[in-house]
Amino acid sequence: MNRKAILLIVSVFLSALSYAQIRTIELPLTVKDGKGPFKSSLGAISPYSEDKDNPWEKTWLKTTGIPSDWTDVKKGDIETNMYQTVYQNYISGNITKERYEYLQKSWNWKPDTRNLSKEPLKCKIAFAYGKDPSGETKLVVDANNNRDFSDDVPFVPVEIDLNKKSDLDSISNKNAIVVSFERLSVNKIIQQKVPLFILHTNNYNTYMCNFPQYASVQLDGEEIAVCSDDYATPSYKSTSIVMINDSIRSGKKANYDSIIVLDEFIKIKGNFYRNKGVNLNKNVLVLEKTNLPQNQLVSTQVGFKTLNFAGKNFKTKANISLDDYKGKYLLIDFWAVWCGPCIQEMPNMKALYDKSDKSKIEILGIVGGSSSDGLIKSIDKNSITWPQILSDETNKITNKYGINSYPTTLLINPEGIIVAKNLRGKELEDKIKELIAR
Repeated sequence: MNRKAILLIVSVFLSALSYAQIRTIELPLTVKDGKGPFKSSLGAISPYSEDKDNPWEKTWLKTTGIPSDWTDVKKGDIETNMYQTVYQNYISGNITKERYEYLQKSWNWKPDTRNLSKEPLKCKIAFAYGKDPSGETKLVVDANNNRDFSDDVPFVPVEIDLNKKSDLDSISNKNAIVVSFERLSVNKIIQQKVPLFILHTNNYNTYMCNFPQYASVQLDGEEIAVCSDDYATPSYKSTSIVMINDSIRSGKKANYDSIIVLDEFIKIKGNFYRNKGVNLNKNVLVLEKTNLPQNQLVSTQVGFKTLNFAGKNFKTKANISLDDYKGKYLLIDFWAVWCGPCIQEMPNMKALYDKSDKSKIEILGIVGGSSSDGLIKSIDKNSITWPQILSDETNKITNKYGINSYPTTLLINPEGIIVAKNLRGKELEDKIKELIAR
């Protein structure tokens, strides 16, 4: 048998082995009101820009029926599926090919046209606000999505102090209105009805919203909750999931460490399943079952091997990878130059770095969503002396790690296992002292 034949047999064997180790499972979603075990998130909603050169102008909704006695009127819309909005407006010519390609690149998005409609969908919900004759500001929502406000009831949104929003869930469930939009379901356009809650906050003098809804699935006699979206839309595009346990059944919210984000693993009755997200067209949660043990799985979760990465030291241009830190603890700080909480944490990070034993622990910053010029200024302004990697289109580190909020920290042990996540300040310092003292 020649060498090519042997290589072919080996390749086929390895492919079959890999297939046997991974099995895709699709679990039907049951939609429920409220946020269930998930803490309510809020998304800001803004009126349309007055800039006539705005690249989104052709996508803005045209509506009628705003009360004629209102003054200082502003109009806008709330997205239910930004990907569908962009796709259908590209197809119709409202978004240029250049912008369509730019959005794919900046969002790290590869359009799955099998689950997107070429026929335009009513996937945005119009709103307007203005002052009535008494001078009171009111808001109206196009609840039935007919592009006409005359059959909708204006209201004064709930006022909330974002520093005191512990009761947000009960307030949003009580004050939500039912709105309609269109989406694909089994390749057919259907009308979906969901609760929508809109509030006003004096903290930023802006309107914010969420959709008080989540879903659940069943697997091997266990219930899994599925977050409708971490960014206050009903698109399920970020797809966080969590096991329903006795604590959650008693009304408590899931803690951060128990929530499984995209491409992380959930363990059910001894088996590991990778969260591959929701397919709304099929109305299913997609999981991948693997037969591999935990010590062979790579994830961004505590207790798992972390992903490898490769980049260049922003200042020295020297190559940096995870392998360079073998035998030491490594704290990876994912941050951005525009992130206020990240900058606030820098003095603590600097103090920790300055007094750390570099033979036992190192700190590495990975900067996402930022420019080279911005990073240079931030390094100088904040006296950052530990190595930094700028995540860019070449290394795509933040994309590989699925980082969608800053700051995010990972503490990795000398064997490359994540031992803590999102610790800061004294809590982080105490954890490092505890680990090094072992």
